[in-house]
Amino acid sequence: MSWRISRQEAPITIFAVDVRITPRSGILDPVGETIGRALADLGYEGVGRVHAGRLISFELEATDADSARATVTEMCEKLIANPVIEDYAIRVRPAATEAEIA
Repeated sequence: MSWRISRQEAPITIFAVDVRITPRSGILDPVGETIGRALADLGYEGVGRVHAGRLISFELEATDADSARATVTEMCEKLIANPVIEDYAIRVRPAATEAEIA
């Protein structure tokens, strides 16, 4: 006789995730420096410490926001960012449903 253990699955939520990646302080940022110089050349005063980075947005299925954040942190450490030279900030929020968009 085979016993089958039934476990209740946690409901899955779709989360909208944004990961903002920027060079760490002290790391050369030629793109940011170029943008800063160009803004000054265009007459914009008071702009300093320009950092150019990238934004990666995606949706992720998870049981809750904490597990989504933990998964995204692992993704950043393994692939999305280079933790030696880049910092990253994660934003996790419930994704809008089609009914909310309409």
